[in-house]
Amino acid sequence: MEQGTPAVENSVLEDVRVAVYRRLAATGQLPSDAELDAITGSPDRTEAAIHQLAEQRAWGLGTDGEIVLAHPFATRSFGYSVMSDRTLWWGGCAWDSFAIPHLVPDCGPVVIATTCPACDRALAWRVDADTAPTGPERAHFLVPTQHMWDDVVHTCSNQLLFCDDACIDRWLEQTGNAEGYRMDLPTLWRFAAGWYAGRLEHGYRRREPADARAYFAEVGLAGPFWGLPEA
Repeated sequence: MEQGTPAVENSVLEDVRVAVYRRLAATGQLPSDAELDAITGSPDRTEAAIHQLAEQRAWGLGTDGEIVLAHPFATRSFGYSVMSDRTLWWGGCAWDSFAIPHLVPDCGPVVIATTCPACDRALAWRVDADTAPTGPERAHFLVPTQHMWDDVVHTCSNQLLFCDDACIDRWLEQTGNAEGYRMDLPTLWRFAAGWYAGRLEHGYRRREPADARAYFAEVGLAGPFWGLPEA
């Protein structure tokens, strides 16, 4: 936001946030600039609102200042597609992709597709809001929760799905990355299920750290990666 640009009122910020999220949920696309300008009153105020909301962690911006991550939705490919019978979304990461069928009203089952970062094998799952998928595939998260917003694009780019633990081991060796946190598909599904509840509505509030840790423990996560005791 340029110096001297006035802060946008909280009520307008919330209208912008909801407009962005609801359009992404319905179509997989951002609202047009003109639609957001109609809410804020001018292009300058729209730009200011987008940056203020980024500062509040409502979404993540790319190097050009455009929204690239409005969790669980992305506006460009992060390696995950999520397809229902009427909409195609980019998922921001493994976590976000599994969250979309829980968050989007009446979207029905989706097909989530990606490729294994270690062996480039195509991976796909049918995911709905009722039953966790099963299989040998494993998720690996690289960045601990306390640092996830230090560089949110880097964080989401490293919340990945692999064929199995052997492929995670291979990828860690190939990249030189340190061990993060591994989870199976049912745990990932439970983790994603309620994390973004209410995000499409006015008045949504991000979880405070204590509430987040309680949620992590409830869905079966453990250890210092999540700010929790070991299991």
